[in-house]
Amino acid sequence: MSGRFVRIGETARATVELTIDGEHVAALAGDTLLTAMLCSVRHVRQSEFGNERRAGFCLMGACQDCWVWTADGERLRACTTVVEAGMRVVTTQPEAQWANLAS
Repeated sequence: MSGRFVRIGETARATVELTIDGEHVAALAGDTLLTAMLCSVRHVRQSEFGNERRAGFCLMGACQDCWVWTADGERLRACTTVVEAGMRVVTTQPEAQWANLAS
């Protein structure tokens, strides 16, 4: 993968492995999820309103541009979430799961 950001400093921190849309990604301890994503991939998520790709806007948790989801469906702000080893993140909203009412 080729990222939008290129890291030029603080490269001596420990590496943290996570998964974004099924791809294994290496980040550095203390990185936000947004930093890790933009160092590894070219965008954060697809726009809900068209074919545009989003890359974060305010970078401080004030806008709604960097929402991503865990593989379990939990919604996260990529700009304020610190990466954790083993995170599994998806950039498209998981489909709503409805209870199977037929018995």
